Amino acid sequence: MVTMKNTISELSQIVNEYTIKIANLPDAFFSAKPIPKKWSKKEVLGHLIDSASNNLRRFICSQYESEPKIIYNQDFWVAANNYQNGRKENVIELWRLQNEQICEVLRTMSDQDANSLCNTGRDEVQLRSIAWLAEDYVKHLKHHLNQILPGSFDISYP
Repeated sequence: MVTMKNTISELSQIVNEYTIKIANLPDAFFSAKPIPKKWSKKEVLGHLIDSASNNLRRFICSQYESEPKIIYNQDFWVAANNYQNGRKENVIELWRLQNEQICEVLRTMSDQDANSLCNTGRDEVQLRSIAWLAEDYVKHLKHHLNQILPGSFDISYP
């Protein structure tokens, strides 16, 4: 079983390593859209910022609310944040800072709070513990980092 401490350590290591790797990508490559309706690598990183924002809210609210329902429309969030037209450096820095804040929140929470539940179901109740959500968040992050830098992680994610 993965512990919260391991999850935090892995997330921190990934963010430190991939902030540099992503920053080294050429702007044109990072911003290129494979087809008009498909996300660029910059927008994929933007999606990871949105995921971080929503998970940070889950990690905090679940500690003081009873089973809060926190969902989001990923396509709307990416479009609304207009990552495609944002400065590469700003998008990368926002991603890094969001994830550092997630590590801080997870690091300071009690074991009891790590077992608090959040409803992430869109159409039906889907209760997950903060510990489960944190572990899943790292898997989701790896999945999308593989889209930005293929072959980075050996992982299958739904």
